[in-house]
Amino acid sequence: RTRDHAALYAASQSGKPVIALYIRETDLSVPPGGASDWFLHHALEAFAEELSIPLILRRGKAREVLDELIESTGADEVHWGRRYQLEERERDAQIKADFKELGLKVESHNTLLIAEPWEIETGSGKNYRVFTPFFRKFCATIDVGEPLPAPELKGYDGELESLRLEDLKLLPTKPDWGKKLAPHWEPGSKGAHKRLQHFLDDAVNYYAEYRDRPDYDRTSRMSAYLAHGCISPRECWHANNQNDVGSDKFLAELGWREFSYSLLFYYPDLKTEPLDKKFERFKWEGTQEQLEAWQDGKTGFPIVDAGMRQLYETGWMHNRVRMIVASFLIKDLLVDWRDGEAWFWDCLCDADPASNAQGWQWTAGCGADASPFFRIFNPMGQGEKFDPLGDYVKQWCPELKRMPKKYIHRPWEAPDHMLNDADVTLGESYPRPMVVHSDARNRALDLYKEMKS
Repeated sequence: RTRDHAALYAASQSGKPVIALYIRETDLSVPPGGASDWFLHHALEAFAEELSIPLILRRGKAREVLDELIESTGADEVHWGRRYQLEERERDAQIKADFKELGLKVESHNTLLIAEPWEIETGSGKNYRVFTPFFRKFCATIDVGEPLPAPELKGYDGELESLRLEDLKLLPTKPDWGKKLAPHWEPGSKGAHKRLQHFLDDAVNYYAEYRDRPDYDRTSRMSAYLAHGCISPRECWHANNQNDVGSDKFLAELGWREFSYSLLFYYPDLKTEPLDKKFERFKWEGTQEQLEAWQDGKTGFPIVDAGMRQLYETGWMHNRVRMIVASFLIKDLLVDWRDGEAWFWDCLCDADPASNAQGWQWTAGCGADASPFFRIFNPMGQGEKFDPLGDYVKQWCPELKRMPKKYIHRPWEAPDHMLNDADVTLGESYPRPMVVHSDARNRALDLYKEMKS
């Protein structure tokens, strides 16, 4: 984006020619997933069109790319957006220190969040592990300033080599699921603001009441745009507050994102290590076969299967359904939460190192401010409460589109004549349930008690 981009704005204020550079780093310990890369490709394409100067694309190690560019152009300032994963923070800090020793002006800027993680601390100077007091402190202490305007940029007049966007090889080919994702997204700043305005024009009126309903379009769907920097959270905050109707609940969701990054900053192993160390002893008894059935949306539980199919078709899943499918994988199937996190990381256009890991730890009951492990979602009950007519299930599991409302979330209980009328053959056209939920729940609770003891 060009608006509210502190690094780009600071570079413009130097009065010097500006080189806009994107580096596809080749030494990240956890590379982005396929859906995220697809979104990134098109977001970079849109960004290049938005910029008034060329966007230079390079591939390699950030330090080596920067060294070469600085040497060839004589650039004496470097500005970038700050990152919060430990490995990236340490690498960026070293680059900053080395360049400053060489006499360059080097600044990192907050381009991803409203507040830095270290700006929200308890009275004793520690980080928060519970969201409500975190957000209360956030609202009381953080001045969400006006978004920065898009700067006027003077381009560099020398010759610069740049890769083609295709050379970054961001588009997935095996499988080529980008064709499936394309109808559901308009990556880039223009698409972000269009989607935000669509939300503020109508859905925001019902957000608090209906945001848990996957059968309604009542969510903002801003997560992918925020994850890729196509829009800033500060822009979202101000747009909400300046709208005729705003939602405090929407602001709280932006606050939850800030909270997730605070946890990532203070607990660098959020993606791989449970914050509640007792869970290092938990016996994960799920199998690879069960994991794959869950990934394929073939568990036999309609709300779970609908969510998993929506994920693979669109690169996004409704948040309530994310909780349902995560609870099912962890607690009904006893598959390690990290396997679910890894699948989401690969399949989500909004794959985010903080929000994804935090969400999975929350559902598993092993994170900060976590839902307790013994809160086990009943997939049938959740479906009947939040998709009462079965419209969401019918959209993503069309083989069930003729099932009566009474049995849409539990087709195995339907009489044979109703299954025949709906053209459903359990075990053939639609799977039988993988587990008996009540038995799976008791098994999970027994293992939880064993872990605690």
